[in-house]
Amino acid sequence: MVLSDHYLTFVKDPVELLAGRFMHTDVYVRYHPATEISRVFPVPRLKAFRKDTLIDRMNLPENVFVYPIPLFYLPCDHQFKRIGERYYGTIENRLQESKAHPDIIHAHFVWPNGFVGAKLKGECGIPFVVTAHGYDIYDLPFRDAEWKERIEAILNAAEVVITVSNSNRECIKKLDVTTPVEVIPNGFRHDQFRPMQMEMCRRSLGLPVERKIILSVGNLVDVKGHTYLIDAMSEVVRKRKDVLCLIVGRGELKHRLEKKVSSLGLEQYVRLVGGKPHNEIPLWMNASDIFVLPSLRESFGVVQIEAMACGKPVVATRNGGSEEIVTPDDTGLLCAAEDPRSLAESIVRALDMPWDAEAITNGTGFYSWEAVGNKFLQIYSSVIKH
Repeated sequence: MVLSDHYLTFVKDPVELLAGRFMHTDVYVRYHPATEISRVFPVPRLKAFRKDTLIDRMNLPENVFVYPIPLFYLPCDHQFKRIGERYYGTIENRLQESKAHPDIIHAHFVWPNGFVGAKLKGECGIPFVVTAHGYDIYDLPFRDAEWKERIEAILNAAEVVITVSNSNRECIKKLDVTTPVEVIPNGFRHDQFRPMQMEMCRRSLGLPVERKIILSVGNLVDVKGHTYLIDAMSEVVRKRKDVLCLIVGRGELKHRLEKKVSSLGLEQYVRLVGGKPHNEIPLWMNASDIFVLPSLRESFGVVQIEAMACGKPVVATRNGGSEEIVTPDDTGLLCAAEDPRSLAESIVRALDMPWDAEAITNGTGFYSWEAVGNKFLQIYSSVIKH
């Protein structure tokens, strides 16, 4: 049994990869009913979290069943703290109706999914593991004493705590947690993210063949740092005019970022191309010369692994996650976060460097879902045996 806020990429891929090892897998996906308003009104921020967007039913294995769980709450910390019991009640009722008794629960995100897993363990004796992905471990437990107590209780109830980076593990070390912690990174689909011919990809996307293309992929929100990337491009174009920066993603900052591009006179050098289907991202990766991750904070940042799997060097900020992935001068460059000048210097340098694309690609094998899935299986086996 899997509990998650999403059924995309980092949850969907390993669940379906490991489906053959289990008789039956139920996936409960939490979503906010208010997001359904984007069916009637064009609200880009909500569309990405709508029920039919979160739950991709295409090509599901026969023994994987995905159930959307609506959970309404006002967008404030006080309301978010109160949703755990309601979420648990819904899941418990569904389990009683189906007469199901899972062998194991894997909760993705400590709150509220980990809370449900911990309570099901206490009430029903079902063993559970929890993966702390990001804000749920570097932000929530440090907001106030109540959050800290809640998160610590959930982590201590788990048989094993999984997290995606060493920087996250350092956050857990600051808490009163005695449960064993395993670092297992997010993975990528090597059958999708692989080197392809650059010119072919550019032509299929209608991109210029002769320019140096800088690519960034991520939601258009403050923490992703796109405003610093746009500022950096002002510096880059002073040194070379053959560049084009493409920003793939959707989000609340779209119009603000477009205005910034216009105010800086960068319309010929920076394009916000909107959100793209995940299976189209490899084309954009392979059409680029370098990939840029300007985030202010990342727990992991699987998008940079996907770029590297396509043979692309990564220019990333020191954001907590990238330092564990990018090897300076071998697979990319690291620079200061929130520093457009440092970012610009790294972009210009990366465009001039002779990168070994094959070596960059070969270095990502550790992050394939097959490798990651085997680590999950080892944990599941040890937990179920007990």
